[in-house]
Amino acid sequence: MELAILKKSKAVESGATQKILAFGSLILLLIIFSAASSNFFRFDNLVAIMLSTAVIGVLALGSTFVIITGGIDLAVGTVMTFSAVMTGVLITFWHTWVIFGVAGGIATGAFCGIVSGVLIAKLKIPPFIATLAMMMVTKGLSLVVSGAKPIYFNDTPIFSKISMGNISASIIPGFEIPNAILLFFGAAIFASIILSKTIIGRFNFAIGSNEEATRLSGISVDKWKIIIYTITGAFSGLAGVMMASRLNSAQPALGAGYELDAIAAVIIGGTSLSGGKGSILGTVIGALIMSVLINGLRILSVKQEWQTVITGAVVIMAVYVDIMRRRGK
Repeated sequence: MELAILKKSKAVESGATQKILAFGSLILLLIIFSAASSNFFRFDNLVAIMLSTAVIGVLALGSTFVIITGGIDLAVGTVMTFSAVMTGVLITFWHTWVIFGVAGGIATGAFCGIVSGVLIAKLKIPPFIATLAMMMVTKGLSLVVSGAKPIYFNDTPIFSKISMGNISASIIPGFEIPNAILLFFGAAIFASIILSKTIIGRFNFAIGSNEEATRLSGISVDKWKIIIYTITGAFSGLAGVMMASRLNSAQPALGAGYELDAIAAVIIGGTSLSGGKGSILGTVIGALIMSVLINGLRILSVKQEWQTVITGAVVIMAVYVDIMRRRGK
């Protein structure tokens, strides 16, 4: 009993240290870029950073659940695109109400998550292969369903308000924050409640810590894996709706590469690739670090190719820190 308490205490301490390190890194980046350019810390640039974080951040929230189980989902980017296309089909082609289109987009993502979960849990296909296949399928379906052409929402201008409206301005005059940012933080709060306050979160960590022990304790690991991948898919669907609203169109060729940014944000935020450790707060900080880094490098006129190199180096450092932490433990 004392040993279990000690292990739990060390895990909590390690998680808290990782969050502090991530948050400290974010503050350090803000200070460095603010000192390097007077344009960085302007309100409109900070809003731009938050806006660029919103979609990737929502994808990263969903990816956190899967990575905590020790799995991975390579399809979140293309599922996002497919969900955006299906939203466009429902609203523009079938002329349904916007709310039904939004619900349909999120449901599309959730369905893709169910399929991935079944492939992994029931057919025992490795997560990397199953989600790679789902990535290819959804990428192709997006082009097939849309006819390889963008779907515009010109007849439903209210749809663009989902991401680009400013509900905050009606509450605090002059304080204009795009709705996409509020949706991101709302989704983060919701995800945090699921992960820390519900049975889904407890089983999520249990599967990632020791899947076989969880199965031997009488828990249906297969069922909970499917549920977890469904949650990841639903967040991808929400990201698709937000992206379509922001662009006022569903772009069927968009989405490839987004999964890498989402996974990078999760890793930088301290979620362990080996499973069993992670937090939504860490993921939010990781997503912000990615956006601040990219925005700061752009303001400093660093070339696009070097931005990619630097971002990759940051991911390597984050993974190395995780390896060292596990070795120390």
